[in-house]
Amino acid sequence: MKPLLPARIALRYLFARKSHSAVTAISAVSICGIAVATAAIVCVLSVFNGFRDILTEKLDTLAPDVMVTPSRGKTFADTDSVLGIVRRVGGVQTATPVVADNALVICNGREMPVLLKGVVADEYRRVTAIERITRQDGRFATVDSTAAQPRLVYDDDIGDYVEMPADTRYAADIAIGVASRMATMPGGEGLLVFAPRRTGHVNTANLAASFTRDSLTVAGVFQAMQSDYDSNYVITDIALAREIFQYDNECTGIEILAAPGADASQLAEDIARAIGGTATVKDRLQQQEVNFRMISIEKWVAFLLLTFILAVASFNIVSTISMLILDKQNSLATLHALGASRRQVGRIFAWQSLAVTAIGCGSGMIIGVALCLAQQHFGIIKLAGDASRLVVKAYPVAVHATDMLTVLVPVALIGVFTAAVSSRFARSRIGLPRQ
Repeated sequence: MKPLLPARIALRYLFARKSHSAVTAISAVSICGIAVATAAIVCVLSVFNGFRDILTEKLDTLAPDVMVTPSRGKTFADTDSVLGIVRRVGGVQTATPVVADNALVICNGREMPVLLKGVVADEYRRVTAIERITRQDGRFATVDSTAAQPRLVYDDDIGDYVEMPADTRYAADIAIGVASRMATMPGGEGLLVFAPRRTGHVNTANLAASFTRDSLTVAGVFQAMQSDYDSNYVITDIALAREIFQYDNECTGIEILAAPGADASQLAEDIARAIGGTATVKDRLQQQEVNFRMISIEKWVAFLLLTFILAVASFNIVSTISMLILDKQNSLATLHALGASRRQVGRIFAWQSLAVTAIGCGSGMIIGVALCLAQQHFGIIKLAGDASRLVVKAYPVAVHATDMLTVLVPVALIGVFTAAVSSRFARSRIGLPRQ
């Protein structure tokens, strides 16, 4: 028997008219089962890809290309030295120090814990997209220019007024969650900021003396559409943050903007080598490692569950081929009498099983990709909830070629398994009377 003859006979058996209509119906059900399960896997993996892409896109707003933090302790003692090392690394366009720690804010009789972040305003504008996400009714500013006007003071010694510089009053760009909780807005009630003193003892008789405090005007409200930032961030000037947290020249981190064309991951590695073991260096994706890992775990758990459903659907293939073997038992006896070995007869139904699996898998992939493209362009399935609070209104999807290859692996294994079972059953039926 020619090598490809079993495959040709298998295709003929697959598409030829059966003596029992039930065999035809079960064959169609088997193909549909594989197709539906495959399409479901493609769609689910693509939805998780879409959520990952949304998260990556939102990281562009406030997460820097590269973040440098101390390996031990909370601060870099010599900020200028570390900044000098970082800025000399090729591929660094801007590097700016930040001071961030927990604080308490009070406004309109309300209070809440926040993450107070002090920045160098001009550099922070370049490193992040803070101005783009600040709402139009305000602006990004860390110093209240309207409150920093010089004032005239009468000097008795000279008998005239002299101009005295006003004390600097700091401003803040606050997260929308803070603005909502504190019931304030740009130009509205300011914030009182408190932080526990890092040095000294707690005075139980005068607890107020155990805290540093200052006030902030609200210059703007930002919305990054990401809960990590929108819930409790207050961004102000680094000088105020150092004063509140009682730092001199220290910083808690250095945020870096990569030069155009520079690879952020490679830049992070170069900076880590330049600084040594005194710092932890992370690119943008590593800064959100927990969120990305959670999405990845959910994605592959869903993949395993759907693969199990696909495996259950494969039992229909075994049933279909078994009924076809019984339907064609006289033909098998004829082939065996003409010289076909049991192994060659078994190959016919192994090819038959592989053909059913391949048709179901191919159809499922086409259907899955088509559904994903329809969802991507038309947003057919909407997300539940208040549309005004959602980042996207419909389920995001993104079809990746690597996922298509991933789907092929379990389908191929299932195809090989069902082919082996079908071949073994066909060989066992040769020479037996038809039932």
